[in-house]
Amino acid sequence: MFRKLLAAVALSGLIVAPAAAEDTILNSSYDIGRELFQALNPLFAEQYEAETGQRPTIRQSHGGSSRQARSIMQGLSADVVTFNQTTDILALVDSGHIGEDWQERLPNQASPYYSLPAFLVRAGNPKNIQDWDDLVRDDVQIVFPNPKTSGNGRYTYLAAWGYADALYDGNEEQIMDFVTRLVGNVRVFDTGGRGATTTFVERNIGDVLITFESEVNNMVDEYGEERFEVVVPSRSLLAEFPVAVVDRVVDRRGSRELAEAYTEFLYSEPAQEILASFYYRVNDENVAATHAERFPEVELFRAEEVFGSWSEAQERHFRDGGTLDQAQRNARRR
Repeated sequence: MFRKLLAAVALSGLIVAPAAAEDTILNSSYDIGRELFQALNPLFAEQYEAETGQRPTIRQSHGGSSRQARSIMQGLSADVVTFNQTTDILALVDSGHIGEDWQERLPNQASPYYSLPAFLVRAGNPKNIQDWDDLVRDDVQIVFPNPKTSGNGRYTYLAAWGYADALYDGNEEQIMDFVTRLVGNVRVFDTGGRGATTTFVERNIGDVLITFESEVNNMVDEYGEERFEVVVPSRSLLAEFPVAVVDRVVDRRGSRELAEAYTEFLYSEPAQEILASFYYRVNDENVAATHAERFPEVELFRAEEVFGSWSEAQERHFRDGGTLDQAQRNARRR
């Protein structure tokens, strides 16, 4: 289970002279994944030790996924990335840190689990928020992370755009007006998902927090239904969580075998059980069936269906001068 032939990763320009095998790796991950990987890592260590006799150490680094990618490009020696958006891994492909075939190495295009943007509202749902169109009302204040620094935030923005695209049958003027009103209602743009959760939950700012379904459910479990409720919108964006070995780092450190074992482990049934217990949707059919009652039905669309590709979405919406900047500028003028 934990061993693969290096021939599958003989990437031009990335393989360097062999180094001594490492028993420690660093997983660079998205902002709200701390508790999840705190639960996953000990199980992986036990299984790896049982198979190999070697007890590994898994270190963690968490932050907005785009910031994490930039940190690796600036020298952070992460052996593995477990991000919440493909574009942040593609940035590492472009920089030569990860091979172009990374999605071919693991099932489901290297995404072992998925989620979607959902809403956390205050107990009793005082603003009666049921779907995306409620978020553009004048009496609603929103909290979600900044799409410029957070994959979580990009999912939210694109999910809202995709909802409006279906609502207005692709009318660009009406879609832009919708997202302008949505952005205008944002009370705080934190840099990452956990910061946005802290703003809403602990600082008591805003009427609704938009973040991954997993996060909103975990907040209800932690703080209780007497404080918060979960609202799953009728239509939302499929949020895949891609993982990859950082080729440039593992070949320098001699940690490829351990790093690959770690990413493969995330597809195992025990790991999928933990993921589902944290309210992530999983691809293992048996585990998904066991936890089906946790996850209401929702119409999910892929980014490619509305935006062409993640790269196109990034260029059109989140570059300097893109639709996000335009929406913020228009909102200030209102």
